[in-house]
Amino acid sequence: MQPRRRAMGGGSRTLDTMSSRRHRPDYQILLYMALLMMLGLIMIYAIGPQRAHVLNNAYGTDFYGSSHFFIKQSLSILVAVAAFVVASITPYSFLQKHARKILGLGFIACLIVFFLGNVFHVESVVQCSLGACRWLDLGPLSLQPAEIVKFGLLLFTAGFLGVRAKQGLIDSRDKTLVPLGIVVGVAFLFIIVLQKDMGTGITVAAILAAMLFMAGLKLRTWLLLGIGMSLLTVVFILMAPHRLERIAAFMSGDSGSVSDAGTYHIAHAKIAIGSGGLTGVGIGNSVQATGYLPEAINDSVFAVMGETFGFVGLIAILAIFTALLMRLLRVSEHLPDMRHKLLVVGVFGWVASHVILNVGAMTGVIPLTGITLPLLSFGGTSMVFIAAILGLCFQLSRYTVSSRRTTDSATATWQSRGTTNRRKK
Repeated sequence: MQPRRRAMGGGSRTLDTMSSRRHRPDYQILLYMALLMMLGLIMIYAIGPQRAHVLNNAYGTDFYGSSHFFIKQSLSILVAVAAFVVASITPYSFLQKHARKILGLGFIACLIVFFLGNVFHVESVVQCSLGACRWLDLGPLSLQPAEIVKFGLLLFTAGFLGVRAKQGLIDSRDKTLVPLGIVVGVAFLFIIVLQKDMGTGITVAAILAAMLFMAGLKLRTWLLLGIGMSLLTVVFILMAPHRLERIAAFMSGDSGSVSDAGTYHIAHAKIAIGSGGLTGVGIGNSVQATGYLPEAINDSVFAVMGETFGFVGLIAILAIFTALLMRLLRVSEHLPDMRHKLLVVGVFGWVASHVILNVGAMTGVIPLTGITLPLLSFGGTSMVFIAAILGLCFQLSRYTVSSRRTTDSATATWQSRGTTNRRKK
């Protein structure tokens, strides 16, 4: 019997070695990210001069040169690529170990923005727009602390739920739901209440929902959480009159009205997409980007792309996003460690929620939320952090396990055992 134990032990080690063996990463993640970045840069190059002209006329200045936004977007892409590389080579265990510190840093940064912007009104350090203070000015760069909170929460929740899933405590109120609820509640306080950023708050909820689904939360718990989140959403909407106005306008279908900024925005987004027809008006020929469509290079870039590239172009862009999201799901499916699975699924929720919210708002399917289109919209912070989380997924894709290879390994192990036993006989 002793030789059999050694054979079984050897088989177990073979499977363990296979499950943790480093291999070639999933380069399709890098490919899709690069394609989206390139498309975004082309759009900024095309409509950046028009945006600069609009701003110079609005503020009576010549500060914005024709290449101002193209240069800034190029620098943002360089920083984002660096973030991708750093995240892909930094051991995930190191980041997970310091997840609480990263999350705490995000909370502190949010507090700094709130006090400097809303209490002390230090406009040289904090950027405020339409009554919301969300950005820190760091010389030539700006930083949105909410992105740090999302990143820290992603890392923390993946580790936290990964351990609870292994212990079979996902549905435990005291061990899992209450502690996680407190952390998420603090995040909502900083993001939705203090920074008045409902779109980012929805993204945080999507990240958590994706992780809890993968962790195996029971249906009964889902129903309770759904009721609680619905009530909380109503409270957040009632706290901000502009959210009520946007929802009321959306429900009334008055998207053609110009009396409200939200309905005006959606109306011109629809005009831009409709004007593009099947194949678009061509690069540099957008009319809505000349000042009619608000935030043409930021939140509204999807609508401008519709005008530029037409219906065919929008389908191609959505196809790239879909392919990227499917690769993330595939990587998650083949990761042996639950913590790694949860992180990649959380990244899926992060990116998917941005795409759905932005595209839905620009097409009038959902109320306007004001959220960027990943890797395409102008801006550095969102792009850098999305590149970083994709870098983490790229790193973890080196350790996926094929179910077929695992089965073949197990078969080989049993055959080895049979050969050993026959020799002993």
